[in-house]
Amino acid sequence: MLVLSRRTNQRLLIGDSIEITVVELRDGHVRLGITAPKSVPVYRAELLEEITAENVAAVASARNSDVVAGALARRENEPIVAVLSKSGATSPRTKGG
Repeated sequence: MLVLSRRTNQRLLIGDSIEITVVELRDGHVRLGITAPKSVPVYRAELLEEITAENVAAVASARNSDVVAGALARRENEPIVAVLSKSGATSPRTKGG
């Protein structure tokens, strides 16, 4: 990791197309301005991590809902065995199949 000291209005250049400007320093906070092409996504790391965690939970919930719905749709006298995958999702399997 490269660590630099910058003052207000000083800039950093990353490659030919990304520019980061120190806009303001106040009360222990730094405000940065970022200029980058639209093709370069810019995310706050904590926000991206939160969205990723929510998406993983939603996929797991949807998989579990599908398993429950599939099990309920089966005939009552047909035994169901749930198989746990590496991702933690379950998939219904009939006994012996």
